[in-house]
Amino acid sequence: MALLAIFLSLLVPAVISVAFLPKTLCLLAELVGHRLRRSSSTRRQLLLDRVATETKNFETEHKQKSREDDDWENIAPSPVGSAVNGGTAGADWKGIVGFFHPFCNAGGGGERVLWAAIRATQKRWPDAVCVVYTGDHDAHKDVILKRVKDRFNIHLHPPTVHFLYLTTRNWVLASTWPRFTLLGQSLGSIVLAYDAFSLLVPDIFIDTMGYAFALALSSSFFPDVPTGAYVHYPTISTDMLDSLQAGGQGVNAGTGEGYRGVAKKKYWQLFAKLYSKVGSTIDVVMTNSTWTQSHIQSLWGSYRQQRSQLVNKDITVVFPPVAVEDVTEAVEVSEASEKKRGPYLLYIAQFRPEKNHQLILEAFASFIHSNPKLKAYPDQVPKLILIGSVRGSHDDAKRVYKLRLLAHELKIDDNTEFLCDAPWPLMLEWMASASVGVNGMWNEHFGIGVVEYQAAGLISVVNDSGGPKLDIVVEVEGKPTGFHATTAKEYADGFYKALTLSPQETLAMRHRARKSAERFTDRGFSEKWLTNMEKLVALQVDRAKKR
Repeated sequence: MALLAIFLSLLVPAVISVAFLPKTLCLLAELVGHRLRRSSSTRRQLLLDRVATETKNFETEHKQKSREDDDWENIAPSPVGSAVNGGTAGADWKGIVGFFHPFCNAGGGGERVLWAAIRATQKRWPDAVCVVYTGDHDAHKDVILKRVKDRFNIHLHPPTVHFLYLTTRNWVLASTWPRFTLLGQSLGSIVLAYDAFSLLVPDIFIDTMGYAFALALSSSFFPDVPTGAYVHYPTISTDMLDSLQAGGQGVNAGTGEGYRGVAKKKYWQLFAKLYSKVGSTIDVVMTNSTWTQSHIQSLWGSYRQQRSQLVNKDITVVFPPVAVEDVTEAVEVSEASEKKRGPYLLYIAQFRPEKNHQLILEAFASFIHSNPKLKAYPDQVPKLILIGSVRGSHDDAKRVYKLRLLAHELKIDDNTEFLCDAPWPLMLEWMASASVGVNGMWNEHFGIGVVEYQAAGLISVVNDSGGPKLDIVVEVEGKPTGFHATTAKEYADGFYKALTLSPQETLAMRHRARKSAERFTDRGFSEKWLTNMEKLVALQVDRAKKR
């Protein structure tokens, strides 16, 4: 098994054509890219014709802009001309931006980033076309855009956003690779990227899901197409390597023991080196948090510095867009609103293994069975509300079923409520009614749900790691905005502390939490996103002149 792991890890460089390969192979890769560009040219023209037709129809039907559009017109574009040799980034740029997001209809925080990025791009370059490469064959454009509006309250301009449907998404599913999952999914992303390029070669290619190998393939096939990465979570990190040891955390905790464990650790180390080299081929890199930036910098940083042809070597933090303004407008935080809140704990997270709903259920059971005396809520029973999207796979639905069974076994099913794929208005209702926000994931890369808790004035009890610890649930004015925990007991203690604060301290902490959330607005994300998009557009304009 060890030899197989090493062999497969060394095989990947031969499979992908990146800048580290001999010039002959690079030339062959560019010839493949030329063929893909030529074969998709007809589809490109049909797409542009469709955009023109839809734009004309849309303008006829909507002669007046919505107030939401007017608000977004006020986004100030970043300074033009700083990206490439002082050249203009093209205020009237009309290219095609390809967003590689095979699970765009999932409804999670990563998808909110995608849609907010597209909205900001549309506002900055209204004549540009945003194409999303997705595997959601069961969702038509109108269905997807409606869900974006209902789930995230993001209104996109329909004529200039389009979807191209991939047929090979199963190649990146973890279930497709029960062994060597990291390597398998990375190889699968190469297949998926090839599928995307066979449909359409964009002018700028951006990955918003973490498929760095797909970007490497793009750089190999199309050197003139700038690539951008918005990294939510590193495919592999030093924390993951450390977690293999006894006492580690996460889904792979303690699996580094024995000869199989040693082989796995060696395989991960080799993969980390390859991942680091691939990361150095990307033109513009953004990360969603301080935690992610630190890990990506440790992996990619030295390799990026060695690439003389790389113009933008920095790795910047662009905090994800959170509906802070929407939440603060909809949810009141005052003495009067305290009467509307109950001893309710809210956990907003997709129903995925790493979100560790099991830990939260166990902690809540410990809290409930301790018969807590809550003076602030004398006539109300504590409840745990689990809100999350369920991706279209059988695994997610099965996971929710097992969590329901666990709640029953822990004798808390009467105190626990599951809300799958809840619409935004219902989520706002619970943010206004709950008192505590919960996050159970170890090394959560950021934690959009936690920011929403704070914007709603909820007192957060979150994992003592990752983004919730480093960026979000931090002190404001020298005082806490929530509590950190690791074990079920620590979470149960955190729940008790949050629900037994004095009325004065409860309200004061809610206001501090809301103030903390003001750092993560939609507008803040858009401004930083456009700063990086300016670099990509400038690169595209510059390279097009040299083509």
